[in-house]
Amino acid sequence: MRTSRKIAAAVAATLALTTLTACGGSPAAGSDDANGKIKIMVGGLDKVIYLPARLTQQLGYFEDEGLHVTLLTEPAGVQATTSLVSGDVQGVVGFYDHTLDLQVKGKQVESVVQLAHAPGEVEVVGNKASGDLTSAKDFKGKKLGVTGLGSSTDFLTKYLAVKNGVQTNEFTPVAVGAGQTFISALQQGSIQGGMTTDPTVAQILDKKLGKVLIDMRTPEGSKKALGGPYPSSSLYMNTDWVNGHKDTVRKLARAFVKTLRWMSTHTAGQIAAKMPSDYAQGGKELYAQSIKDTLPMFTTDGVMPADGPATVERVLKAFNPNLQNATVDLKKTYTTEFVKK
Repeated sequence: MRTSRKIAAAVAATLALTTLTACGGSPAAGSDDANGKIKIMVGGLDKVIYLPARLTQQLGYFEDEGLHVTLLTEPAGVQATTSLVSGDVQGVVGFYDHTLDLQVKGKQVESVVQLAHAPGEVEVVGNKASGDLTSAKDFKGKKLGVTGLGSSTDFLTKYLAVKNGVQTNEFTPVAVGAGQTFISALQQGSIQGGMTTDPTVAQILDKKLGKVLIDMRTPEGSKKALGGPYPSSSLYMNTDWVNGHKDTVRKLARAFVKTLRWMSTHTAGQIAAKMPSDYAQGGKELYAQSIKDTLPMFTTDGVMPADGPATVERVLKAFNPNLQNATVDLKKTYTTEFVKK
């Protein structure tokens, strides 16, 4: 009897191990999750730059594809990336630039849906510092807010500094998140300015706590500040997982592209009305305005802009020692296979 129990326990353990392996980062080629359950980490669900993630769920497009998507949130993209690398989630809605940073660290990750071709980021300055912080040339000696150290806001702040003659060790990036934590840091003077997105930008301007220094919410603003299109918000995933779950990725891509097309044919007010009410912390009208100001950053088809990856590489290599002497295979940092189909 004891022998039978031991055999049964061994079989159960083997089955459990097999199940865990099948759900891991190295699935058999062509295999797919039978139940369509996917976890996606978002670098701030209530940020307008990542709006397509929640909107796709609100419109029911994940369900239309037979997918059961759980959206999780972290205050900064760098933390979302950590969740992906550790295998806690299957995908991240965050900035494309992390795919380059990860490649030189030996992790192969790729954008499968490119949601935006501009950063959607804004460098703001608080009222108290507005007299001596008038451009990126004045970053020296300042404390500047970013969502997190190693985040895309940190990357872009460092690039703007270096581009304007300020070395990265001549100013202090401060991790203050977004929303109320960013606003409080600005009010209290623990930062003089910083990089953030809507709806935080709209609330700062509405409360007259500061003003816009550098606006990268449009392709034109991106070109002026960064020298070209800067593909930012994207759905990126581990390449091994993508190759082993192509049908699932195809469904995800189809759902996101349907959302991007829906956004391109509806007003900011109509989009705001589809979103959870608690996202409009500054009021419905202000939230709709923040969406309107940010809408130009989004693509309509999920396709990577042709010269976008090269711009991102140039920006990162300007200040990032890990990339400066590294060879990046840009073709491995994104794919258009799923969105073009």
